[in-house]
Amino acid sequence: MKKPAYHILVCNSYRVAGDAQGACNKKGAAQFIQYIMEGCSDRGIDAAVSSTGCLNVCAQGPVMVVHPNNFWYGNISEDAIDEILDALENNELVEKYSIAD
Repeated sequence: MKKPAYHILVCNSYRVAGDAQGACNKKGAAQFIQYIMEGCSDRGIDAAVSSTGCLNVCAQGPVMVVHPNNFWYGNISEDAIDEILDALENNELVEKYSIAD
């Protein structure tokens, strides 16, 4: 397997029991998986996109994390995702959505 340049994680609030109960899922994070995949493809960004369990920053959800950069983004929307992916083409952080120091 060829390792992708980026791994994008999207919190979907899955709990130990497997139920999606938290803020990210309730705010529509599940719909963002396909949107991010298509956005990466359109921009030629080599990325794997994964849904995750709860990332424990519910107050800032939906949450998206970009590795290996360790960029943590909160309160994402389709408009935010577009800005984040545009910046990722230049390996840059979008400060206004960043939730980590």
